[in-house]
Amino acid sequence: MARKTARNTRGRIISAAWKLFYDHGYENTTVEDIVFESETSKGSFYHYFEGKDALLGTLAYVFDEKYEQLQQTMPAQMPAMEKLRYLNHELFAMVESSVSLDLLTRLLSTQLLAKGEKHLLDRDRTYFRLLRRIISEGQSTGELTGKQTVNEILKAYALWERALLYDWCLCGGDYSLVAYTDSMTPAFLERFRG
Repeated sequence: MARKTARNTRGRIISAAWKLFYDHGYENTTVEDIVFESETSKGSFYHYFEGKDALLGTLAYVFDEKYEQLQQTMPAQMPAMEKLRYLNHELFAMVESSVSLDLLTRLLSTQLLAKGEKHLLDRDRTYFRLLRRIISEGQSTGELTGKQTVNEILKAYALWERALLYDWCLCGGDYSLVAYTDSMTPAFLERFRG
């Protein structure tokens, strides 16, 4: 029970921080604002994070929360290719509508400069576990090719999504991320059709 409470406290802090970052900007959000919004204490905040900058690496957690929600709403009988397109569309719609370009750029740059933990590459994340399951199911039904391993397809798919996010940031968000991914991801996925 203590582990779940700790995870919930940490999660509330992260969720509150990203909401505030989006609403008021990273620079205009203080630790005190985050503590108030998350209904926690400064002690709890500093138990989990060294400071506000440490929260930049937690966007992967926010993404995983979204994937956990999507798992609950995604029809089990949906074909694997459709599931991959659905997840891609829904996450990128969330990114485009509720994660500021500045924050996403900061996150991606911190991951490039990180010497230790690279949250986006953590194979234990909900993201990777969910994709691994979908790809395995797709291979077992013959919908996805068996010429590549699950991990090879998973790596290519994750790389594709990161490339889209990096390009969108590099271009300053001057095009619709959702419209672009909706038009290009099906063609990318075709190479893995069984």
